[in-house]
Amino acid sequence: MKVLANDGISAAGQKRLEEAGFEVDTTTVAQEQLGKYIKENNVSALLVRSATKVRQDLMDELNGQLKLIGRGGVGMDNIDVEYARGKGIHVINTPAASSRSVAELVFAHLFGMVRYLFDSNQKMPLEGDTQFKVLKKNYAAGIELKGKTIGIIGFGRIGREVARMAYGLGMNITVHDHNTEAVELEIPFADGQSLKTKIQPTDLKTVLNTSDFVTVHVSGAGKTVIGKKEIAMMKDQAGIVNTARGGVVNEVDLIAALEEGKLRYAALDVFENEPTPAMQVLMSPYTSLTPHIGAATLEAQDRIGEELADQIIELLK
Repeated sequence: MKVLANDGISAAGQKRLEEAGFEVDTTTVAQEQLGKYIKENNVSALLVRSATKVRQDLMDELNGQLKLIGRGGVGMDNIDVEYARGKGIHVINTPAASSRSVAELVFAHLFGMVRYLFDSNQKMPLEGDTQFKVLKKNYAAGIELKGKTIGIIGFGRIGREVARMAYGLGMNITVHDHNTEAVELEIPFADGQSLKTKIQPTDLKTVLNTSDFVTVHVSGAGKTVIGKKEIAMMKDQAGIVNTARGGVVNEVDLIAALEEGKLRYAALDVFENEPTPAMQVLMSPYTSLTPHIGAATLEAQDRIGEELADQIIELLK
């Protein structure tokens, strides 16, 4: 049985599949050629990340050939999931594999924002030899994360991992989630010890009103969670981090708030118009930016590949 990993798969995941008797094809096929390639090469399982889209027309073209569609990651916005399942196709993803990597990126951005690293890393190579004292003064108003409040919107696996890290930094935590029940959170340490605490989700307005930083961890591309109305509720000079989905934070409203001084900074790993983000976002002096790399660590890629492989073996062998 042949598996096409159109957006790639880790060596660990490929090895596990091949040891189970699957043939793994890691060719990257253009979207418009995908149906033809799958038919001509007798592919039974298609693995994708965020680049490849699996819509109704592709499934109809393949006329029952695909037995499984796997998404390496959490969100499945690029797959018509219910339509696929209605046609008897298994649809799987790896919701737990990248949580740690995404949460660490949140804090990479937070540390970079509060010490203005996103700006100084650009200006030091250009002006460091002539404007050293000026730059030193410009970046002298950094702040510490300890004692600040982080608001987490969406308290699933990634949101909880963010909370664990925030506790380690001595931050206050406030949470909004569709599930309003209290969550018991275990915080493990490297020596095997752990602590447990309970977090009670609250309403969105409270999170926005009280947080120094707001980080969004909800699914659903294009579904705006933070726009002009929500930004107005936030503390002055607060920061926003979006590593969830493009469009969850309205970029036009965000840039306006940054330029007006309502917000101090923002970090984006995802964008409304990927892979061509708006120039206004890219050129803003108040934004810390990465090109959708939340799950792009070696450790996460290994976990994603192995988790996909295990599910494929269980479902198709």
